Amino acid sequence: MDTPPSPNQNHLLAALPAAEFERIAPHLELVPLRLGEVIHESGGQLQHVIFPVTAIVSLHYTMEDGASGEVAGVGREGLVGISLFMGGNTLTSQATVQTAGYGYRLKARLMTDEFYRNGPMMRLALRYTQALITQISQAVVCNRHHSIEQQLCRWLLSTDDRLPSTELTMTQELISTMLGVRREGITEAAGHLKQAGAIHYRRGHITVLDRLGLEDRVCECYAVVRNECDRLLSGERYRQGPSCVS
Repeated sequence: MDTPPSPNQNHLLAALPAAEFERIAPHLELVPLRLGEVIHESGGQLQHVIFPVTAIVSLHYTMEDGASGEVAGVGREGLVGISLFMGGNTLTSQATVQTAGYGYRLKARLMTDEFYRNGPMMRLALRYTQALITQISQAVVCNRHHSIEQQLCRWLLSTDDRLPSTELTMTQELISTMLGVRREGITEAAGHLKQAGAIHYRRGHITVLDRLGLEDRVCECYAVVRNECDRLLSGERYRQGPSCVS
């Protein structure tokens, strides 16, 4: 039997001091997060927060005409459900599993109780929220001013940061939905990256072959988000402290 993933694989949980972690550890529930599963509906009341460990969750917004786009991605660097402790208790976007894996679930009441102790959980959660806001803001600028190939490189690098392997289970159609661009644009951009030897893809799978090659082609938005995430969270290393997005 495979060893279940540890809560320490989530960077926020790993950064909690021992006393704070031990207080919530008995209440952390390991749950499978399946590809395409909707874990929070837009406008729904939050019953839990999710700390991904091997999964990636996409926060995306769907328009009245059915068009949609990703607002942000959440992996092992963070949590899903920040509105719980920001006072709103509902999500304005839908949270859907982008990459299957596992996460740890904590009941909403327990999360708010821990947050309002005004201790390390509050500090970590607020710093992560600022990092998430940076990700959302930078994505808006990137989608407006940078090429589809640059956007694809940003998305591939950010996704690669959150996974233990260099292979992504993802179709070009789903990537086009995430980025809010036409599939033909993703096909063309992916073709350029494949010809350059940066990636290899077959149906439903993309493998990063040359990460440095992607970093050479990506716009500045990737580094802005990564550096801000590291600045806000890398100093919070108590029990275990991995880099924010590595």
